[in-house]
Amino acid sequence: MASEEVVKSAKTNSEWFVLRDLKRPNALKRAYSELADFGFEVFTPLQTVVVERGGRRVREQRPVINDLLFVHSTREKLDPIVQSTDTLQYRFVKGAPAGTVQTVRTDDMNRFIEVIQSTDRPRFYSPEEITPAMIGKTIKLVCPGLLNGQTGTLLKIKGSNKKRLLVQLPGILSAAVEISATDFVEVE
Repeated sequence: MASEEVVKSAKTNSEWFVLRDLKRPNALKRAYSELADFGFEVFTPLQTVVVERGGRRVREQRPVINDLLFVHSTREKLDPIVQSTDTLQYRFVKGAPAGTVQTVRTDDMNRFIEVIQSTDRPRFYSPEEITPAMIGKTIKLVCPGLLNGQTGTLLKIKGSNKKRLLVQLPGILSAAVEISATDFVEVE
């Protein structure tokens, strides 16, 4: 019984930490792959870009924001890695007491990852790009498929007739994915 409590408390202490990878964008091994090699659960939003390699155009997966990555772990396990790696830093919360590390709630992060992985063309927005006029009603999707049960807001873009679900990580990043006309939407 006591060992179950230890395992339970270890799981509840795990958080999604927001980190900065200070390596150059063309580095052979980026921090998100190094941390995955150490056994950490790592997520970085990727986008497909076309680059020229040896005279040929090829598609590659590259981070949406070069220095942004998320690591699901405890602070005790992550601190030694961050301290021993010169090109890895925590992101700190602006306006908070010094040393307050930026984290994302597990539920919010899991929802964000699921929405991004539901399509091959998510559209990403920085916090400065989202205006109050772009944010619509809060909705919940009721549809077959990967987006069933997902909640977010409708993204309103002037001149567009496509519906998009906007999921935000406040102050960090937002992602919008197109929803089909056959998806049922519940307004919350």
